[in-house]
Amino acid sequence: MRESRRVAVDFKFRKNAVSSLTNQIGVYILTDLDQVPIYVGQSKDGIRSRVSRHLTSARSDIIANRQIDVWEIAYVWAFPVAEKSEIDELEAVLFHHYDPRSQLMNGTLPRSPDVLPALPKPSQVVQVMSDAEIEDRKQPEQRLPRQASHYAQLVGHFLAVKNSSQIARAMDAHFDRLRKYHYNLLGRADPSVDEKEDG
Repeated sequence: MRESRRVAVDFKFRKNAVSSLTNQIGVYILTDLDQVPIYVGQSKDGIRSRVSRHLTSARSDIIANRQIDVWEIAYVWAFPVAEKSEIDELEAVLFHHYDPRSQLMNGTLPRSPDVLPALPKPSQVVQVMSDAEIEDRKQPEQRLPRQASHYAQLVGHFLAVKNSSQIARAMDAHFDRLRKYHYNLLGRADPSVDEKEDG
């Protein structure tokens, strides 16, 4: 197994990337290193402003409650709208398309539409983490320990601070990710080591 390089966070890259996001109102999706959606949110004061608060942990409930880990957020998909009245419906459509594929970290669940329309495409896809950081953080020897640590923090938050169905749902989602990363790491196990020990 290779030694992890631990690439430093490129804050300048992230700041420039976030500044390129639209600040129209609407819905946004935060995705992980693999571009798998992890959270669908809405903003009635500007998508760029809301995403920036998440990434800097400033006045962000989903960060404070450990529902998502900023370390994993590599892309933002933006879905701006013209009117505030469009936001709730769009958020529900996006949530109910993506949640069955990979459980989202949303606490409050949008009402399911009677008929789920076609999945809309984002008007913007913005990478908020450098290529070097993404490549480095995808390595199982970094990703699994980080996920294990975050899951432990989330459990502690559930037990000591906020015993709620919202946090319990996030725990389920993070446990699924932990299990996936666990098996990814085991896939790198070297069978020759066992053979030497048995010999």
